[in-house]
Amino acid sequence: MRSSLQSYRKVSLDNEISIASPHRVVQLMFAGGLERLAQSRYAIENKDMANKGIFIGKAIGIINGLNNSLDMNAGGEIAKNLSDLYDFMLRKITEANINNDVKAIDDVCDILREIKEAWDAIPQDKHHISAHSEKN
Repeated sequence: MRSSLQSYRKVSLDNEISIASPHRVVQLMFAGGLERLAQSRYAIENKDMANKGIFIGKAIGIINGLNNSLDMNAGGEIAKNLSDLYDFMLRKITEANINNDVKAIDDVCDILREIKEAWDAIPQDKHHISAHSEKN
C-alpha cells in the first residue's frame, strides 16, 4: 500500500511539474527541500542513519537545483545573495549530516522557509521577472 501511494505521488508530482510554470517549479522545489529536511531531521532523531543519508542527499540535490537555476545576469545582486544563502545552507546541511545536528537542519529550514515565503508572495503578474531563470 505504501509503495502504491508513493508511486501515485511521484506520478502526480511528475505530471504537475510537466505542466507547471517556471515559477511553480521553483515553488515545488522549495516545498520538496523543506520536506526532505524535515525527513532528515526525523531520521536523525530516530538514529535512522540510512534514511538520514538518503533524505539529506535529496535536500542537497534540491538546494543545488535552486542554486543552479539562478540567472546570475538577469538576477543581479538578488541572485548573488540567493546563491550565497544556498551555499551557506549546503554547508550547514553537510555539518548536520556529519554531526547528526538537528539544530543545523532547523537553521536551514528557517532560511529556506523565509525564501519560499518571499517567493510565494511574488504577484502573479511578476512571475516572469525573477532571480531564478525561466529555463526551469
